[in-house]
Amino acid sequence: MGLYGWIIYNGNLSGKFLRHAEIFAESASKLGIDARIVPNNSLFALVRHGKAELLGTPEGVLPEFVLFWDKDVYLARQLEKLGIRLFNPSRVIEICDNKGLTYQALSDSDIPMPKTVLGPRIFDWSGVQEAQYYEFVADELGFPMIIKESYGSFGSQVYLVQNQTEMLQKIRELGSIPFVFQEFISSSYGTDLRLQVVGDEVVGAMHRVSHTDFRANMGQGAQAYPHQPSYAEAELAIRCAKLLGADFAGVDLLFGLDGEPILCEVNSNAHIINLRTYAGVNAADPMLAHIQRQMTGVAI
Repeated sequence: MGLYGWIIYNGNLSGKFLRHAEIFAESASKLGIDARIVPNNSLFALVRHGKAELLGTPEGVLPEFVLFWDKDVYLARQLEKLGIRLFNPSRVIEICDNKGLTYQALSDSDIPMPKTVLGPRIFDWSGVQEAQYYEFVADELGFPMIIKESYGSFGSQVYLVQNQTEMLQKIRELGSIPFVFQEFISSSYGTDLRLQVVGDEVVGAMHRVSHTDFRANMGQGAQAYPHQPSYAEAELAIRCAKLLGADFAGVDLLFGLDGEPILCEVNSNAHIINLRTYAGVNAADPMLAHIQRQMTGVAI
């Protein structure tokens, strides 16, 4: 009897998220895995009489594993409490979804990354108070500098500020939204790499280039090209994923002054359609093969 699993996606988002789930299901089918596509909003994490329960289970049967293609950490944790193996685990999703936590988790591990100041906790009712704090940030990082919301996707919550006036204005605009300050890597203006890691290998990579923006995100209009990663690039991406405990991850790298790779961020559920379109790699196949190996101990 084959493996039975769920592919969970966010049912409140647009069709491309469902399309990803369908691609994963197609790869699972090729391996003889019975994978059911389940929107997160069809499941109900419940604590009743002090015990964790799950309502809305298809046909009343819990899966052996879940490919969790969302950031609903509460649901992910609930599934783990019920004894279900998640790919990726809830802790990985939580860390990767919060950029401040990502940089903290990877610190002290010889990971090259931009100098980063973790932003202070600000409440809407308190506002920005300590001018000396921001003077320290400006002195430490210089300008231009990056302000990056801790939670964000597709580059939409990343800002390039040119001076202290712009920095303070952006902080006021963000209000209570968590963020980090970060050194601007000018040598990587408008360009970066996306490496897709599965297990202990890089299965595909893209070089992304924008001619109109400092960000190289596809959602901001960048173009993508196939890329053959160097040993240093692949080693860094794999090491970051392993340090975080990820089964798979989309690792974004910047270019240093001499072309050396610098970590930008790690995505626990990086979109794979662009990788297939522009690099000719369907990352879903090795991802499902990895899940099968982990669940059965049998190499595919």
